[in-house]
Amino acid sequence: MIALLQRVSRAWVEVDGERIAAIDRGLMVLLGVEQGDTAAGADRLLERLLGYRVFEDEAGRMNLSLADTGGGLLLVPQFTLAADTSRGRRPGFSRAAAPAQAEQWFDYFVARARERHASVGSGRFGANMQVGLVNDGPVTFWLQVRPG
Repeated sequence: MIALLQRVSRAWVEVDGERIAAIDRGLMVLLGVEQGDTAAGADRLLERLLGYRVFEDEAGRMNLSLADTGGGLLLVPQFTLAADTSRGRRPGFSRAAAPAQAEQWFDYFVARARERHASVGSGRFGANMQVGLVNDGPVTFWLQVRPG
């Protein structure tokens, strides 16, 4: 499972012109599901994501996590994160989970996040989403828990 974390001052997701989720200061996370991902891997990635120190403390150092700050968490399904771009001019998606499986793992991840964090919004799996954000910093990190 792959997470692309972006520290934001605000972020939102719209579907068909309707805003379905929005956060203020926090993390907007694009989430990709690969074949072979497991509940243990999803839980580990969530633990890392909530505890990853990307927010500044009083001294201006990135020493605080989302759990420390209580900021918003916006989770957006992102199929293309699992793309193989190692050769050619067109990405391959052989590592990506099948849509039904990916949706199941995305829903699992969102449910577990809501159990552990107060402010969680999410995009809609399979929808054509418009995602907006103001990246703070910019600060962006790639976290991955390998399948199996």
